Amino acid sequence: MKRILTTVLFATAVIAAQPVFAEDKAADVTDMQALRTAVRTDKKAFVASVLKLTPAEAQRFWPLYDTYQRELDAANRRVTLAVEAVVLKEGSLSNLYARSLANELISADEAEVKARRKLYTSLTRRVPGRTMLPAVKVDRYLQLEAKIRAMQDYDIASTIPLVREK
Repeated sequence: MKRILTTVLFATAVIAAQPVFAEDKAADVTDMQALRTAVRTDKKAFVASVLKLTPAEAQRFWPLYDTYQRELDAANRRVTLAVEAVVLKEGSLSNLYARSLANELISADEAEVKARRKLYTSLTRRVPGRTMLPAVKVDRYLQLEAKIRAMQDYDIASTIPLVREK
């Protein structure tokens, strides 16, 4: 039980990790350990250092980024609750309960995809005479965010046991 609780707390911390301090220099985003450190230190500062936004681009980007991060946090909370339900459950899960948890995880994934689509649409829409951001910077940000999510998903998956059968 102690090990399971430790696992749940670690997974929750990974999911809900919020940036605390800025990092001056962008790490190589192909080095996953450097990426993990940069994101845990200050994700927003890391994103800024990788995207190298102009002041006008930054003014348009950051409000959309903040909204997206809030939507991701909401999806993450849903995942955390479902994972905690699985890990803290003594014994095996009933089929009905397992189905309910699976549906919640899928719904959280769908909410994340919906938020990402909304962000992409917002970042690529045209405002008079220009787009919100150049397509290359939008793609770079989406790729960076995907790497961050993949790293976080790996950290969670490596600590959460599989559901037990009856």
